[in-house]
Amino acid sequence: MAMDRDYARTKPSLNHQHSTFSCNHAFYQIQPGRFARSNDFLVSIYRSTVFFAVGLLLASLPLQVAARKHPRKKAAHREQQSAAQVEAAARLQIFLDRSNFSPGKIDGRYNEITWKALSLYRQSRGEQPQSPPHDVKSNVAPDINGLELSGIEPVFITYSVTEADLQNAGNLPGSPKEQAKLKALLYRDPADAIAEKFHCAVHFLEQLNPGRTKSIKPGDQLRVPNVQPFELGQVKEIKPGSEINAPAANELRDEPDLTPAEQPQVPQNSPGTSPSSLSSSAVKIDMKTNMLGVFEGEKLVAAYPVTVGSAQTASPIGEWKVKGVAKWPRFRYDEKMLKHGERSGHFFMLPPGPRNPVGVLWIALNKKGIGIHGTASPDSIGHSVSHGCIRLANWDVVRLAERVKFGTPVSIH
Repeated sequence: MAMDRDYARTKPSLNHQHSTFSCNHAFYQIQPGRFARSNDFLVSIYRSTVFFAVGLLLASLPLQVAARKHPRKKAAHREQQSAAQVEAAARLQIFLDRSNFSPGKIDGRYNEITWKALSLYRQSRGEQPQSPPHDVKSNVAPDINGLELSGIEPVFITYSVTEADLQNAGNLPGSPKEQAKLKALLYRDPADAIAEKFHCAVHFLEQLNPGRTKSIKPGDQLRVPNVQPFELGQVKEIKPGSEINAPAANELRDEPDLTPAEQPQVPQNSPGTSPSSLSSSAVKIDMKTNMLGVFEGEKLVAAYPVTVGSAQTASPIGEWKVKGVAKWPRFRYDEKMLKHGERSGHFFMLPPGPRNPVGVLWIALNKKGIGIHGTASPDSIGHSVSHGCIRLANWDVVRLAERVKFGTPVSIH
C-alpha cells in the first residue's frame, strides 16, 4: 500500500517529464531550421573551446621548458666562481707548477690534472694522496693541509707587454701545405704568446684581463699567473744531456745501443741538474693517467701531464732510451704516416716554431718516429690523443729536457 501511494505521488512528475520530452521531441521535429541553427551554434562553441584549450597549451610550453631548464641554470650559477675561489685554485696550481709537479695549463680551477699533480706531489713526499672526486669536472677543492701555499704571494702579477711578445706572433694558416711555406710557425696572436709564457690557458688570460686581450700592444699591463716565465729565447740555451740535429725531428733512424765510450758526454753545467742525478734518472709514462714521472733512483722528483697515442697510432708500450734532444725541430707532416703508420711520398716539411706540431723541442727515443715533444696546442694536453708520440706543453718539455741525457731509460706502460 505504501509503495502504491509513493508511485501515485511520483506518477504526475514522471508524466510531466514524459510530456516535456515528447513536446521537445516534437519541437525539434516540427522546426528543423531552428534545430540546424542550434546545432551550428553548439559546434561553434565546441570549436572555440578546443581552439582556446590548444592556445593555452601552446602558450604554456615556453614556461614548461623554462621550468625544466631552471634547475640547470641554477646549477650553472652555483658553478660560477668568486674571485677568491679563482685565486685559491690558481694559488695551488702555481704551487704545483713551481714544484715541478705540473698541473698543465693554469685556469683557476681544481681540474682533473690539478688533482693528479697534487696526488703525485704527495706521493713524492711519502704522504697518502686524497681520493679524487667522483665527478672530475665538479671543481671540488682538494685537501691542502700541509702545503706551503703561503709562499705563493702574490698569486697574480702585472706584466708589461714587450715588442718581442708581438714579434713572436704572426699569421698561422690552418693547412700544413700553407704552413710549409712559412719560415717559422709563430703564435696565433699576442694573447696566445703571453698565455704560454705564463703557463696558462688563453681563456684564463682573458678572464684575468676582460676586454683587453683582443688588441694587445707593447706597454700594456696585464695580470698573469706568478710563475717562472717560459721564454722562447731560452730554448737555445738549454743544455740537455745530448743534442742532435736532423732534417726533421721524426726522421731520426733507429740505432742500436752504444757502448759507454760511444755515448755523448754530459755537460757539467746543465742547469737544474747534476751529473749524479742525471746518471740515475728515469722516466716513466703512465698511459692510464696521462702523467709522466721523473725518478731519481726510486724517488719521484717531477711529474708532467702528457697526451699519448690513440688506438690507431698507439704509443709504443715497452722500455726505451733517450737518444738525444733536438731544439727548434722541423717536422715532416705525412698524413698517411700519422694516421696509418705508413710512410708516403706526399708530405710537407713544416718549419720550426712554438706552433710547430712538435713544439719547441723533441726528445728522441731509440725508435724511429717516436719521441717526447712539445705541442702547438697546450689545451690538448692530458685530454686528446697524439699520433703515437708523447706530447707535453712547451714549458714542461723544456724542464723535462734538463733532467734527461743520452741513454736515460723511458718506460711506457
